[in-house]
Amino acid sequence: MKKLEALSNWMEQEDIDFTFLTSTDNIFYFSGFYSDPHERLLALILFPKEEPILICPSMETTDARNAGWSYEIIGYSDTEDPFLAIKEKVNARVNKTHKIAIEQDHMNVARFNAIQSTFPEIKTFLSVEEVINKQRMLKSPDELMKIREACKWADFAIEVGCNEISEGKTEMEVLASIEYELKKKGIGKMSFSTMVLTGTNGASPHGTPGETVIKKGDLVLFDLGVVVDGYCSDITRTVAYGDITNKQHEIYDTVLKAQLAALEASKPGVACSTVDLAARNTIRDAGYGDYFPHRLGHGLGISVHEFPSLTETNSLLLQEGMVYTIEPGIYVPHVAGVRIEDDVYVTKDGVEILTKFPKELQIIG
Repeated sequence: MKKLEALSNWMEQEDIDFTFLTSTDNIFYFSGFYSDPHERLLALILFPKEEPILICPSMETTDARNAGWSYEIIGYSDTEDPFLAIKEKVNARVNKTHKIAIEQDHMNVARFNAIQSTFPEIKTFLSVEEVINKQRMLKSPDELMKIREACKWADFAIEVGCNEISEGKTEMEVLASIEYELKKKGIGKMSFSTMVLTGTNGASPHGTPGETVIKKGDLVLFDLGVVVDGYCSDITRTVAYGDITNKQHEIYDTVLKAQLAALEASKPGVACSTVDLAARNTIRDAGYGDYFPHRLGHGLGISVHEFPSLTETNSLLLQEGMVYTIEPGIYVPHVAGVRIEDDVYVTKDGVEILTKFPKELQIIG
């Protein structure tokens, strides 16, 4: 597998004895096996030259094989200590262990202590996140195909949500209809907790849907994503239910203008900061700079929030093959919240917009 080869080559260059991965998303990326083991250990051990080892609860070993993992699996029961088997298998592949790589942003203290107790001779722990982040940042054709499909269903979900808006319905009722219709189509997992926010609730960028009733004159904000074959989409649309005020129109038009400016700025060789500032300066120039409190966007793939982060200080240059979100917003307390978000793929000379639902203000009812 090319993914495993790339990391093995890095380990060889850095004289690393093995890499110990514990995050579900990175394990899925390298193995094709996705599992949420809760408190149980799920791990992948990779070596510079030897074959890798997958560690999972015994009840999941068949699932791992069915997912396509052809290398060794250590299965363990709830009464067994998996680190005993890990020590035996690693020592059979590595003469002396001095330097290993771990996910420093993910590994908890208990697992770190277990690794140290199992291999007390380790002197150096390196972070593997930067290497994996850069590897995952550029999507293969197969990955892009899955993201495209996830985006198609995100568009469908927004359409369902818009059709469900009516006087007297609550945010949670509309949300339930969206997820019900997706499940009827075979979509079993959302990228994150679906957001349906009406009226001034939308002025909270990460608001929580509840029993608030939709009424005429409200802006309704949808933020959602679906997972297809392990890959996420992420879309936000804000629509009007009936006539809205001139101020709400102004806010919406400013966000749309900012989003289009960021799309226009997106192309290979352009810094992430340039793309962020294309949107941010548009919003600042309109007098709403203080009401755009978050970054412009983030990478997208197996995780709904991936590397890189599109901020006004990130000098990383865009490359063909990247997939990320562009999601400027304006949130004025007690007035309105508007966000418009698309998922984009960087091509040779610009970006392809993967989420297709219309962005021009939709007035419903």
